[in-house]
Amino acid sequence: MPAEQKPIASVWTRPRRIQREHLTREQIVAAAIELLDLEGLEALSMRKLGARLNAAATSLYRHVANKDELIELVVDEVYGELEAPLVADRAHWRTAVTRSAADLRAMTLRHPWIAPELGQVGLVHIGPNAMRMSSGLLAQFEAAGFTADEKGRAAGTLVAYVIGIATSEAAYLSQIARSGKTEPEWVAGLRSAFDEVSQEHQRLREGSSARQDAHPQQIRDDDFAYGLARVLDGLAARLIA
Repeated sequence: MPAEQKPIASVWTRPRRIQREHLTREQIVAAAIELLDLEGLEALSMRKLGARLNAAATSLYRHVANKDELIELVVDEVYGELEAPLVADRAHWRTAVTRSAADLRAMTLRHPWIAPELGQVGLVHIGPNAMRMSSGLLAQFEAAGFTADEKGRAAGTLVAYVIGIATSEAAYLSQIARSGKTEPEWVAGLRSAFDEVSQEHQRLREGSSARQDAHPQQIRDDDFAYGLARVLDGLAARLIA
């Protein structure tokens, strides 16, 4: 078969091997998530994960063919943390979609390493938990009145917004975590430097001064809610167009 026609391999498209040993796929996935949460994506290797499980890396390869397959599994496992999307009706679809968006953002911030993985278009989205979430989100837009041709685009627009802002937040919070400071401490430490360099940019100073007494997390939450509302405003306009 020519290289360009070779099917893309995925852990979800091949039969699962029968377990004949103490180590299970579930244990491997759980340990990988713990490692990723502690040290990030760049720290994940089959050898390091094997050491964490007191097992040789070769034992892991009996369950997953490579690191890419492992990433598919851990991403879908994290998707499993999301509650099933609310069943919406036409009058309350925005409430249902807003909760789904907030849940997806919260999941991403709990596991900052996942943000770039969610931003990739690929096989990570065919795991059972990801499919359940995507299907439920489509049902919400269908209940809102979007056509079969448009509901997928509407859902994709929403997810793109959430992943985009959560990716930025995750990187920001990871930087703060590495500093050993709390978010308010980190922001306070930057304020004097910002005030100095923004002397010639009055609009920036005004915006910063207006919210300087608010907790940084509240600012992030408010900004997320504002952007989400504007996205939903635009999508809602399509229903009356």
